Amino acid sequence: MPNSSSITQFLLLAFAESREMQLLHFWLFLGVYVAALLGNGLIIIVIACDHRLHTPMYFFLFNLSLLDLGTISTTLPQSMANSFWDTRAISYAGCTAQVFFFFFLTSAEFSVLTIMAYDRYVAICKPLHYGTLLGRRACVHMAAAAWGSGLVYAVLHTANTFSLPLCRGNVLQQFFCEIPHILRLSCSNSYLREVGLLVSSFVLALGCFVFIILSYVKIFTIVLRIPSEKGRHKAFSTCLPHLSVVSLVISTSMVAYLKAPSLSSPTLDLVVAVLYSVLPPAVNPLICSMRNQELKDALRKLICWFPLQQQ
Repeated sequence: MPNSSSITQFLLLAFAESREMQLLHFWLFLGVYVAALLGNGLIIIVIACDHRLHTPMYFFLFNLSLLDLGTISTTLPQSMANSFWDTRAISYAGCTAQVFFFFFLTSAEFSVLTIMAYDRYVAICKPLHYGTLLGRRACVHMAAAAWGSGLVYAVLHTANTFSLPLCRGNVLQQFFCEIPHILRLSCSNSYLREVGLLVSSFVLALGCFVFIILSYVKIFTIVLRIPSEKGRHKAFSTCLPHLSVVSLVISTSMVAYLKAPSLSSPTLDLVVAVLYSVLPPAVNPLICSMRNQELKDALRKLICWFPLQQQ
């Protein structure tokens, strides 16, 4: 059996065997990828160009869109290329890069979502202290902490995973390089180190989840006391997009990692992986902009500005 030093590439799980279905998968994923690029790219451009959106809430939304762009760009292009060229291979270095960037971006994204919950909590429950608690410097520090923590976790997990001896082949039962599937190739008990790191990461993610839940319990308690229906509607409209994104990310991740082992199968694992790695980055821009009138107005202004520049 090959060991990790002799492995030069891994074989990913194919979506289909027939050439027609492979091309169908390519075009479907291409459509999703283009939609995600356009949606997240427009949010980034609009927030960067419109000075009225240079507030803490939109600053963190800007970071979220950047992370979503990176996450979906880590997995889909390789999968699309494999389907188009009728191959399953990914190089050892490419697999390492996928593990690093996917863990880095998803960890940082969950941290940003936690910070966004804090932003909504301060805005609604402590509005008089909003400028103090969420000044420009504080926002930059919190965003840097989110990106930095993701970077640290990614380095730890990537180094630990690929330092393990892999002697059970090079076939991964997933459409991208995912740590649990790489661990199944290990022939050493040292994989328990990585399991320990994954458990610690899960505990930290659980702590963030509890913080988000407690924040929204406090927020809804305050909002329901607002006498004006218009005031309640405005408060809810700023919270619901973020809460929807959090629900989507957490629910798809829970389905992926907390499902019973007896339910595991290559097809089900493939579908679940698409749900939590592809769906949130593609749908988040729609969720964030659907009920956000300020973002819609800024986008409309930007669209009208381009024809004027051409004249």
